[in-house]
Amino acid sequence: MHKTVFVVCTLWSLVVAADIPEARGRAIALEVDARDQGWASLSADLDMRLTNAQGEESRRTLRLNALEISGDGDQSLIVFDSPRDIAGTGLLSYTHALQPDDQWLYLPALRRVKRIASANKSGPFVGSEFAYEDLTSTEVEKYTYLWLRDERLDEHETVVLEERPAYELSGYTRRVVWIDKAMYQPLKVEFYDRKNALLKTLTLSSYQQYLQRYWRPSKMVMQNHQTGKRTELIWANYVFRAGLTARDFDQNTLKRSR
Repeated sequence: MHKTVFVVCTLWSLVVAADIPEARGRAIALEVDARDQGWASLSADLDMRLTNAQGEESRRTLRLNALEISGDGDQSLIVFDSPRDIAGTGLLSYTHALQPDDQWLYLPALRRVKRIASANKSGPFVGSEFAYEDLTSTEVEKYTYLWLRDERLDEHETVVLEERPAYELSGYTRRVVWIDKAMYQPLKVEFYDRKNALLKTLTLSSYQQYLQRYWRPSKMVMQNHQTGKRTELIWANYVFRAGLTARDFDQNTLKRSR
């Protein structure tokens, strides 16, 4: 009798937890993370298009390498190939959950590596609408979660989460994320500034699946609603399990990345 009561109570507690917005939001975040495990390392090419408030466009090309880290956040290296005045500029990032992320910027004109202070992570990355903190991996423990609603976005069925940074010195009070129920990948992210005003919206589209498991967007657009500026990223040549190691993600590699 006691065992039966215990089982019933346990099942009931799970049902209740599923109806709690915080528990449901975290469960969805954990599922997103679990479905994207095991890629080991990857590389990709990017075309960056910056548009100012007057509609004038400039373009840059860059490369990205990333390394999956067990028990900690991922590592990444971004290197610009063009235009000539920023070619060789590189950003090395070590993501952590609640500890401050480690980031270093290599400036070839000065031939030195500059550490990005935690207080400056909300600043724009080389004039784009992406902040430094936008360029690190999304670790589950970096946020607290709240399920808001299920919603149809264009032709996609999505779940909408509110994510609040659990780490210090974020430039955002919260993010609102639309996650596709089939891919468990984000389709839209709204970023709210420290005054809780809508700052930017990121849209992710043209997803493709790799190795019959990993979904990645071919296009990302970050629109700044307060300045009218916009940055578009076109992704190509994804390679998963690319054979990269920790040696490819140190400061010496950053200096040699050109």
